[in-house]
Amino acid sequence: MDERQWETVRRLADWLAEGSTQPPEMQRVLQCLKLGEEAGEVAEAVIGALGQNPRKGFSHSWDDVADELCDVVITALVALVRVHPDPPAAFDAHLAKVADRVLPQPDRPDRP
Repeated sequence: MDERQWETVRRLADWLAEGSTQPPEMQRVLQCLKLGEEAGEVAEAVIGALGQNPRKGFSHSWDDVADELCDVVITALVALVRVHPDPPAAFDAHLAKVADRVLPQPDRPDRP
């Protein structure tokens, strides 16, 4: 992500904080719990895209699934802004750690 995108995420976090009556600690907790709600909306969209709800049929498209996945990502990034003093560094470091753990490494023959 670039700095412009991180600034947008920070602005979203600030906007949510300004509209909340909860103390900052509870805002962080609720933002993390919001991830579960958003993940449920992804599941609902996938079920709808596959037509697996007998009452609703094909109620969603794969574009709807993509939108819901984006909501999960945005919600997670806002949570990261709320819980870490340097969210870009935390995200970059964790992404690098995961990539190093699972992606093939050309300079390390012991890795897949």
